[in-house]
Amino acid sequence: MKNYLFTSESVTEGHPDKLCDYISDSILDECLKQDSNSRVAVETFASKNKITIAGQITTLAIIDVEKITRNVIKEIGYDDENQDIDYRSCMIDINISKQSPDIAIGVDIGGAGDQGIIFGYACDETKNYMPLATELAHNLSRKLTEVRKEKILDYLRPDRKDTSNCGI
Repeated sequence: MKNYLFTSESVTEGHPDKLCDYISDSILDECLKQDSNSRVAVETFASKNKITIAGQITTLAIIDVEKITRNVIKEIGYDDENQDIDYRSCMIDINISKQSPDIAIGVDIGGAGDQGIIFGYACDETKNYMPLATELAHNLSRKLTEVRKEKILDYLRPDRKDTSNCGI
């Protein structure tokens, strides 16, 4: 292979995928803070001014899923349902049950409830061993979030996607 083009993209904190992951992670964090043996398998879905949270949780923790969700949405900066979503008025649909006994059996004997495939590699293109295109895309996203939160460009919203291309 003589030449190639490596493309990476990075999204800001308000991108629906990141918003949803942050909500799910915040629910997990609160459960683990109160009960280190919590079992949490929660997925979040976002659409126009609506958040749906579903999954299975087995824990001794007492959590307020709606409050956690609204706090995350507020922290990210969503406050206008006419443009995207408003933390104060969005509809939050929660469908959480206890963990399935079948999954618990598999996890209890050393397994994992879900398996995933991750693509990635380390390289010497940057100090943190990320490919240069990935590092540049992440830097663009971080800077856009900073510019938005400091109101340097007051028209920026929380959801942005940035792409970087590096030809070799």
